[in-house]
Amino acid sequence: MLDQEMREPLFDYIDENFGKIRILEEKTIRGSRADVLGVLDGYFVGFEIKSDQDTYERLKTQVKDYDRFCDFCYIVVGASHRKHVAEHVPEHWGILVVTEDGVEMDRGADDNPNARLEEQITLMWKRELHSLLQLNNGPKYTNMSRQFIAGKLLEKVDHDRLKRQMTDLIFERDYTIFDDQPTIAEKKERRKRVVRVKKAVSRKGQAADRARAHTSHYIGKRKAKRK
Repeated sequence: MLDQEMREPLFDYIDENFGKIRILEEKTIRGSRADVLGVLDGYFVGFEIKSDQDTYERLKTQVKDYDRFCDFCYIVVGASHRKHVAEHVPEHWGILVVTEDGVEMDRGADDNPNARLEEQITLMWKRELHSLLQLNNGPKYTNMSRQFIAGKLLEKVDHDRLKRQMTDLIFERDYTIFDDQPTIAEKKERRKRVVRVKKAVSRKGQAADRARAHTSHYIGKRKAKRK
C-alpha cells in the first residue's frame, strides 16, 4: 500500500478515535518532516507513515526529531512492515497498521518523556506569540524576534498553561489570511524584477550622466581640452 493510499483511512481512524483534533500535514519539526501532526487540547501527536515501499533508512533520525517535538508518537505502517516494525521504534511509540480493511492498532502510545516545549513553541506564528504575551500580561516586545519572544514566554509562563494556550491558538488559526498574499516563489520573482529594474535604471542613469558631460550647463569636472 502506498503512502497516499494510507492517509485517507488513517484520517478516518484519527477522526473516530482522537476527538477534537487539528491535522497539519508535512510539517517540518527539527530536521525531519512530520507526515501528520495532530494538535489536541494541550498536547501534540505525531504520525510517521511508512508505506509498503518505504524502508527504515531515515527512521532513526526521524524518531529522535519526533521524540523532541511530540507528546505522543505513532508509526503507521503497511502490512508488510507489521512483523518487524516494533524493532525500529522505542517502546513508548504506538504502532498502527493500515490494511485493506482499515486501520488496526497493534500497540498504543505512551506519554513521551522526551518532548520539549521549547521545540513545540517553534510551531507558533509570530502573531500568535504576541497573542500569548497578551494572554499572560507580558510586554509587547514589538520589534523583537520570534526566538526572543518564545524564550520570554518559556521563562515566565507555567509550561502546562502555555501549552494549552498554544494548542487553543492553533485550533483558531486561520490560513485564509494568506490567500491574497504572494507565495515564496512569487516573492522571489518580484525581488528579481525589482533588481532588474534597478539595474536598468542604473544603466540609464549612467548613460544620462555621460550625455550630460557634453552639455554646456552640466556642473562638474570639465574634460581636458584636446591640444
